[in-house]
Amino acid sequence: MKDFNTKFLDYARLIVEVGVNIQEGEPLVISSPIEGADFVREMAKIAYEKGATDVYVNWSDDVLSRLKYENAPLSVFENFPQWRADALVDYAKKGAGFVYLSAEDPQLLSGIDTNKIAAFNKSSGIALKEYRNYTMNDINSWCVVSIPSKKWATRVFPEIDEEKAVEKLWNAIFEATRMNMNNPVLAWKDHLENLEEKVKYLNSKKFKTLHYSSSNGTDLYVELPEGHIWAGGGGNNSKGDYFVANMPTEEVFTMPHKFGVNGVVYSSKPLNYGGNLIDNFKLFFKDGKVVDFDAQEGKDLLEELLNMDEGARYLGEVALVPFSSPIEKAGILFLNTLFDENASCHFALGKAYPTNIEGGATMKEDEFEKYGVNDSITHEDFMIGTSDLRIIGTTSDGSEIEIFKDGEWAI
Repeated sequence: MKDFNTKFLDYARLIVEVGVNIQEGEPLVISSPIEGADFVREMAKIAYEKGATDVYVNWSDDVLSRLKYENAPLSVFENFPQWRADALVDYAKKGAGFVYLSAEDPQLLSGIDTNKIAAFNKSSGIALKEYRNYTMNDINSWCVVSIPSKKWATRVFPEIDEEKAVEKLWNAIFEATRMNMNNPVLAWKDHLENLEEKVKYLNSKKFKTLHYSSSNGTDLYVELPEGHIWAGGGGNNSKGDYFVANMPTEEVFTMPHKFGVNGVVYSSKPLNYGGNLIDNFKLFFKDGKVVDFDAQEGKDLLEELLNMDEGARYLGEVALVPFSSPIEKAGILFLNTLFDENASCHFALGKAYPTNIEGGATMKEDEFEKYGVNDSITHEDFMIGTSDLRIIGTTSDGSEIEIFKDGEWAI
């Protein structure tokens, strides 16, 4: 049985060498909470061993963030610092890899003026649009992972004390990322190959539409654009280097046609958005657009999200995840999108990944609508998978194929 320190170091190495797969001569940019300092130092050490030229860290702190939202005027949140956006673009142009450690308190901004939250999300979305083109087009390698923070851990495990909650969350993360296996790198290789088999099958069928139905009320038809591309696991950046954008990852995904979504879909897990939770919500679509919605918790935040820009009311991602995924089997509601989306089939409101359509990586923005590609300054995943979810795919010749049955792959 491997001890904690061994798994801790193995995890750092997996992220650097397999996740972002930093290459000699490249900088590495890490975004991390200050609680992750020890882990960041290990990643930096490994990155320099691999030949990284520079490791730059964007530190964050939940306490300072909360103080800012409580005390700073609205105008501060309406103006994202341009220098921060410019720094990320500068590193991207130098071929940097980007690692984001997701560990925010799920209720960090509970009770905060939603106008401030919405203003920041909008201003940052606009300012960071150029930078995000480098990641969402897979020009640069990027990887989203998690480490425990004290507040996050106690939200997930409120029945135990802080120290034990952090330990338990570390164990859950190690399990989800295959760190508990004898050879994690080999385990990841096998897992990525399995995802690739699903990708190849779905791409071979060239589905025209997907019909989602579930006993919770979901009844949604999703048209897929001509030339859509399914992806999953890992992919190659513009230099041809293989990287894995999410660890853990259990999904196979593509883009919907912007104007081809009709019906209603119900959420199956809370959405952690802007330091608050949106829960038990439903969205009604007509010709791709959300025309009505409701939520038992966080309805005002959901409205702010949908009003972010024109593209925020349209879907940008369709992702398939079996209900029996290791993360779902853990029986833990992580309250963290990286984990919860990999426990459940999900959609994303907002921007589509251009790499999910033929020629998309070089497509001009003014061409997006012509091909049914949604564009937005936001991209927010929300979970809709259930134990009885059924998905029927229809091909261009009218043939129907059951893709999901009772929440599981049927292919």
